[in-house]
Amino acid sequence: MPKIIAETANGQVAFEAESGKKLVLALEDNGVDILHRCGGNARCTTCRVEFISGDPGAIGEAEAAILSTKTDLNDHTRLSCQIRIADDMHVKVINQASVAGIDAGTRPEA
Repeated sequence: MPKIIAETANGQVAFEAESGKKLVLALEDNGVDILHRCGGNARCTTCRVEFISGDPGAIGEAEAAILSTKTDLNDHTRLSCQIRIADDMHVKVINQASVAGIDAGTRPEA
């Protein structure tokens, strides 16, 4: 199973995740309180992560469209709700419910 390393506001979290699972769900299921305000529909960008290493796969049309509306992102920023785990990944979680002081949002569908 692929190994995921997540840099969070509370330190590093490492775990193994099932191939094919959405990254946002793997993070949440392993104790990372990542925001996902639109329920995983590539509309809000709150679940974004910055890739330190690993291959997130090709970017889809909906994800590319919403990310293009933001000016403060780099080339390594992706939406965790749009990524299916295939290989080892090392990411930095950008928005966490505990830091923002709000509810994470509706859990994205698998």
